[in-house]
Amino acid sequence: MPNRLINETSPYLLQHAHNPVEWFPWGDEAIAKAREEDKPILVSIGYSACHWCHVMERESFEDAETAALMNRHFINIKIDREERPDLDHIYMDAVQAIAGNGGWPLNVFLTPEARPFYGGTYYPPVDLPGRISWKNLLLNISRAFREKREEIEGQAANLTNHVASQRFETTGHPDPVFTREDLQKIADGLMLTADRVEGGFGAAPKFPQSLTIRFLLQHHFYSGDRSALDQACLSLDKMIQGGIYDQIGGGFARYATDREWLVPHFEKMLYDNALLISAMSEAFQMTGRPLYAKAIAETMDFIKRELMSPEGSFYSALDADSEGEEGKFYIWTQKEIVDVLGVESDSFSAYYDVSEKGNWEGSNILRVKDGVYPPPEKEKEWKDKLMGRRSGRIRPRLDDKILLGWNALMISASAKAFAALGTEEYRQMAIDAMEFLEREMRGNGIFHFYHNYSSSPEKGKKVANPGYLDDYAFMIEAYIQLQEVTGNGAWLEKAEALTEWVIEHFSEEGGGYFMYTHRDQDDVIVRKTETYDGATPSGNSVMAANLLYLGTVFGNNEWKSLAARSVSGIKEVILRYPGSFGYWATVINGLTYSLYEIVLAGSFSAENHLDFLKKGVPNRVFQLASATPSDFPLLRNKPVLGKTRYYLCRDFVCQQPVTELDELMGLLKYS
Repeated sequence: MPNRLINETSPYLLQHAHNPVEWFPWGDEAIAKAREEDKPILVSIGYSACHWCHVMERESFEDAETAALMNRHFINIKIDREERPDLDHIYMDAVQAIAGNGGWPLNVFLTPEARPFYGGTYYPPVDLPGRISWKNLLLNISRAFREKREEIEGQAANLTNHVASQRFETTGHPDPVFTREDLQKIADGLMLTADRVEGGFGAAPKFPQSLTIRFLLQHHFYSGDRSALDQACLSLDKMIQGGIYDQIGGGFARYATDREWLVPHFEKMLYDNALLISAMSEAFQMTGRPLYAKAIAETMDFIKRELMSPEGSFYSALDADSEGEEGKFYIWTQKEIVDVLGVESDSFSAYYDVSEKGNWEGSNILRVKDGVYPPPEKEKEWKDKLMGRRSGRIRPRLDDKILLGWNALMISASAKAFAALGTEEYRQMAIDAMEFLEREMRGNGIFHFYHNYSSSPEKGKKVANPGYLDDYAFMIEAYIQLQEVTGNGAWLEKAEALTEWVIEHFSEEGGGYFMYTHRDQDDVIVRKTETYDGATPSGNSVMAANLLYLGTVFGNNEWKSLAARSVSGIKEVILRYPGSFGYWATVINGLTYSLYEIVLAGSFSAENHLDFLKKGVPNRVFQLASATPSDFPLLRNKPVLGKTRYYLCRDFVCQQPVTELDELMGLLKYS
C-alpha cells in the first residue's frame, strides 16, 4: 500500500512512496496532524543522487519494525532538498548547531509547531561504537518528548532563534572602497590552500570549486599573476584527466574522495557540469588550450545525451548507484576491456590506467595517466566501442525534475560554451531552454516563476513551489548571457524587469541584501539571508554582479551603488575566507577595475561578433548596435551602418573607436 508520497512528482519522494513508513510531503496536512495528535514531527531530507540516503532507506525506512516505531511515535515528513532548499537551509543550520556538522540524509525532529529540537544525519540500523541506532534514537526522542516536554520546547525555541540569527556581521561603508591589494589578498589566501601538485584546493574530499578557479583566471587577466593562472589550469587539467571526469561519456561527477581526483562520488549533477563548462570556457578563451575545448564539447554532448529533455530543458541529476552499487555503471575490469578492444586493449590500458588488479576495489576507474592522450582518431574509436558496451548496462536512475535555477545556470553555461567555441548548437540550446522556462514555469499571482517542474503521462505537467532568490538571480544572469551571444536587447529588458521585481519582493528590511524566500511565502518558520558561495554561487553574490552589470547598461547608479554596498558589507569576511566566497570575489574584480563597456557598431558581421566573444575579457558589458532603435545608454549615437567599429568606455571615459579587434584588445590593459 503506497503512502502519501505516491501523489508527488519528485523522483526522490517517489522512491519512498512504497515504504511502510507513513510519509507525508511537507505541508499543512502533516503539521495539522502533528498538532492534533500532539506528536513530534520527523523530517527526513535527502535527494535522489544521495548514496547514503539510499542506504538508510534500505536499512531502516523499508524495514517494517522500524517503520512501525516511526508511525506510532511521529508524524513523518519526507523532503527533496532540491525542491525545498529553503527548508533544507533552515533545518541544516539547526542540525549543525546540535551536532557540529551536517549532510544528507538530514534527519531532524520538530515540535508540532515545526521548530527543531534535535537532529543528525545518517543513523545505522544497529548500535555502533559512538553511534546510536536509528530505532534506539526514535525511542529516546519519543520518551523525551513525553517526559521532558518543557525542556524540549526550550531547546526548540533556542534553536529557532539561533537559525533566525545566523547571518554574517556586516561592516559596510557608505563609500565602499576596493583595492588591488584586496584582490591580491584574496588570491594569496586561496593559494595557501592550493594543491600545487594535484590541483584543486584543500585536502580530500576534493570538490571542483569552479568559482575559485574562475576568480583566479580573472585575477591573472587583471594583474598578470602567473601563479593564479597556473593553479586554475592545473586544477582543471587534473580534473579532466582524473576519474571525476567520465573518460568515456563526458561530464563530471560531484566530487572526488581522494587527493588525485581518481575516485569520485559518482553522482552527476546538472549544476556542477554547468559551472565547470563556464570555467572551462573562460579558461579556453584565455589560454586557447585544446584540452579545454575537448572537455567542453564532451561535457555538452553528455548534457544533450543524458540530461536534456525532449522539450529543451535540463534534468537535475544522475544517481551514483546502479544495481545497488555505487559507480557500477562507470567502472571496468581489465577482462571487459580485452573483450571490447581485443589486441588494442594493452594500448588503451596504458593510456587509461587499467590493470588486472585495478585501481579501485578490484576494478578500474578510467583516468588519463601523465596527461598523455591517445591520437584523436584512435581515442574516438575506442570510446565509441566502450560506449556501445556500457549502453547495455543497467543505468543509474535519472532525477528528471526541472529546476529553474539549475536550468538558468546551464543556459549561461551553454552561452559561454558558444562564445568560446562558436558551436551554433550551444547558442540554440540556451535559447530553447530559456523559452521553455518562460513558457512552462512562469507563475501567476504573487510569484513570478515556479521553482520546479515535472511532466509525466500519468500526472501531466506540474509546477510547484515559489521561486527562491537563487532561481531569480541565476535567471537574470542567464538573460544577460543570452543578450551577449545573440545581440538581442530584449533579453536585457527582461533582466531589468525581473531585477526590479526581485528588489521589490526579496529585499531585506533595513539591510542591503536579499532574503532567500519571497516576502509572501508563509510556510517557513524563519526567512534567511544566504551569502556563502557553496556548490552553487549564492543568490546574493549573483545579484550583486547582476546589479553592477545592469546598472552599467541602463545608467542606473542606484543599482551600481547597491552592488558595491552589498560587497563592501562582507568584504572583510571574503578576505578572511575566500574559498567560501568565490563568486563574491569575482564581483570585487569588477568593482576594483570597473567594467569595460564595449559596443560593436557599424556594418559588423556575425563573424565580428563571434570573434569578439572568443576573447577572454571578464567582467565587461558588451552590446551590439542594432538597426532597431534602442534606449540603451551605451548604444546612443553609435552608427548602425558604415565601417565596423569597436567602442570602448570605462568610468565615463571613452576611447576613440577602433576598427580592428586586435586594436581593441590592445586597449584592455589593467596592470
